[in-house]
Amino acid sequence: MPRDWNRRDALIGLLGLPAVLAGCRGRDSTEAEFDGRIVGPSLELGHRIRDGLRITPANDAWEKTGIVIVGGGVAGLSAAWRLLKADCEDFVLLELERAAGGTAQSGTSPAGVSVSTPFPWGAHYIPAPTRENAALIKLLSEMSILEGSDADREPIVAEQFLCRDPQERIFYRGHWHEGLYLHAGASADDLAQYGRFQDEINRWVAWRDGRGRRAFGIPIVSASDDPEVRALDKLSMADWLAEHSFISPRLCWLVDYACRDDYGLTVGQTSAWAGLFYFASRIVRSGAEPRPLITWPEGNGRLVAHLSAGLARQARLGMAAIEVIPVERDGRSSVDIVALSQDGRTARGFRAERVIFAAPQFIARHVVRPYRDDPPRHLSEFQYGTWLVANVFLRNRPAERGFPLAWDNVVYESPSLGYVTATHQRGPESGPTALTYYYPFCDDNPRRARERLLDLDWRTCAELALADLAIPHPDVRPLVERIDVMRWGHAMIRPVPGFIWGLHRPTAAQPYRKIHFANTDLSGVALFEEAFYHGIRAAEEALLARGRRIASYV
Repeated sequence: MPRDWNRRDALIGLLGLPAVLAGCRGRDSTEAEFDGRIVGPSLELGHRIRDGLRITPANDAWEKTGIVIVGGGVAGLSAAWRLLKADCEDFVLLELERAAGGTAQSGTSPAGVSVSTPFPWGAHYIPAPTRENAALIKLLSEMSILEGSDADREPIVAEQFLCRDPQERIFYRGHWHEGLYLHAGASADDLAQYGRFQDEINRWVAWRDGRGRRAFGIPIVSASDDPEVRALDKLSMADWLAEHSFISPRLCWLVDYACRDDYGLTVGQTSAWAGLFYFASRIVRSGAEPRPLITWPEGNGRLVAHLSAGLARQARLGMAAIEVIPVERDGRSSVDIVALSQDGRTARGFRAERVIFAAPQFIARHVVRPYRDDPPRHLSEFQYGTWLVANVFLRNRPAERGFPLAWDNVVYESPSLGYVTATHQRGPESGPTALTYYYPFCDDNPRRARERLLDLDWRTCAELALADLAIPHPDVRPLVERIDVMRWGHAMIRPVPGFIWGLHRPTAAQPYRKIHFANTDLSGVALFEEAFYHGIRAAEEALLARGRRIASYV
């Protein structure tokens, strides 16, 4: 069968026939009129590790260090930041990729495009912290992002870092509308259900347990474990909506979008605890607006750059830990770490007193030697979502219909999450721009989702983004100069029912033979704040275990 027919079938499966026909309308050829490529992550070496790659470094290729951090995502960088704050420089950070940050990394405009801007490859904002999140307040103050507190002692974000207006819009039946709830054409019953839903969210915002803890807090370690709260994790968000007679299509779409946006899951796949967490955790008090959003053109890449600063000596980028081996040597316990360069040519060994394993649990299954030989039960309970991200570089803006271009732009009729505009924070209202497009694969079977994603070549990924963008922007194709694509096979943890308050998360977070675990998957929700918390926690565990007296940040 011709490749173009295979591609068309793939697009129909991902977007549906009407969207594909809209994207193809007016085309004279199946050939791309623009350049682009698939960029990282490094799948080949990762798959070799999964398949049992083992290497022994030469005797003269070993070095001693106090701590080895495995993984240079937000958790690993946060652990390094905390170690440096404690004047501990005796550590090494190993990261497979040549750029740190994991799913929070960013890029800059490639040669040959009209727009000059940084852009995100994944996470692209954080909500302003509440006053209880002292560690995050410390970081943002250090970055000069905060400027004091308000009358309620909540942090105030400097205006230039707040998301500019207009912030959000939704495309529905030929026109853009402001916001993410579709008010246009809503019936009285639609609006009544939306009001009842907001009342229910406000009830949970005001709820406190016997110890004064909120039902939903960020980081979630601050949230209540009261049985009334834990019970929410036993059912899906779709079940919760049905129990409360929320059947309005517009409300159900909004909640489903929220689940796909933060978790890569549909409303029927998401724990009701996680679904309510999305709406309630960002509100300080009942009836208040959610905390404002902090963002930059490069998204959370700005935070990654700050956390990475000062790590020139410790960071070993392009160097993957392929084996972590607890050992007994001369009557003392330690950990050996075998690392391999991304090109497979250089093997190094590290003998460390402690390891901070800041990579996800699915990697621990293949890298921590005792886990590889006899996998603990909890490892099989961690599921990860699959995402496609495309950065679409335009020589000019497409024509608009209805509400003007916003930072976050969502299409009601699409299974994607739409796009964010990289140039939005800088203010130009016309001219070249870059759109960062997000598509979550919400298959019930995560492995099948990864297989489907990795089966897509660059052309198919680019045509997927273009066909979807053509729904609100029929004139977009001639404006495209380049499309680059990132395929995230294990993008984020999936908070399915039973996972948040099950036994597997706390079990996975426990230190094991001088290995301390730190990753956002240990929270069950993939947020910067959760990765930041676990990185700091694990760093402080390692420092205390080495006899350091420190005042905890968390």
